[in-house]
Amino acid sequence: MSCLLKFGVNFLKAEDGPTAVEYAVMLALIVVVSIAAITSLGANANSTFSFVGSSVKPKTGS
Repeated sequence: MSCLLKFGVNFLKAEDGPTAVEYAVMLALIVVVSIAAITSLGANANSTFSFVGSSVKPKTGS
């Protein structure tokens, strides 16, 4: 029983919990920013390819 009590006290004293939460929040922010950047780049690339595709004239005759 003493071992379990010692484990509980050490667990409450350890600062690993808040550190893990901070890392999780940073990771979530990085993911959100990455998704926003990829979505923006994808929309920009789509409009660029659409513009180029509509500007190119098909070759007629062989």
